[in-house]
Amino acid sequence: MPSVTPAEIERTIRNIPDFPKPGIQFKDITPVLADARLFAGAIDLLCDGFKPGSVDAVVGIDARGFIFAAAAAIKLQAGFVPVRKKGKLPHKTHEQDYELEYGTATVAMHIDALKPGDNVLLVDDLLATGGTSAAAAALVKKLGAEILEASFLIELRFLNGREKLKGCKVKSLVVY
Repeated sequence: MPSVTPAEIERTIRNIPDFPKPGIQFKDITPVLADARLFAGAIDLLCDGFKPGSVDAVVGIDARGFIFAAAAAIKLQAGFVPVRKKGKLPHKTHEQDYELEYGTATVAMHIDALKPGDNVLLVDDLLATGGTSAAAAALVKKLGAEILEASFLIELRFLNGREKLKGCKVKSLVVY
């Protein structure tokens, strides 16, 4: 049983108004990361339901998702696979475009990062509109791996991001 509750994590997340631009309510997770008990508890909650050996790889999304995904990979005795912004990975990659408010962006994963049949836990700090997460999920599926769950520290439910992850089990610890 995890030693931390989602409510404790929520109370520790700082709300920063008008960052990075007016009208945005930024959810600052750094106080959670700075508290060893809360950070470890958040990892426990993100991995809840999975035992070491049940996951082949934890896929983390650039950049804050790396923090949680790498720690989850260690806990689950699994590999860590980064999904990065286009042009940041050194080897051959598969790429996936996704929609932004104004335009598109692209994420990439190494072509040999996963094997067909691998069981994957997809982890990120935030589920907002779901574009990045859906693009990461598409890359995982392109390599023939199966997403057991997409797990997020925070979900901004009013942005309907989970709609873009249809077919994936989605878990969010703190929902706004």
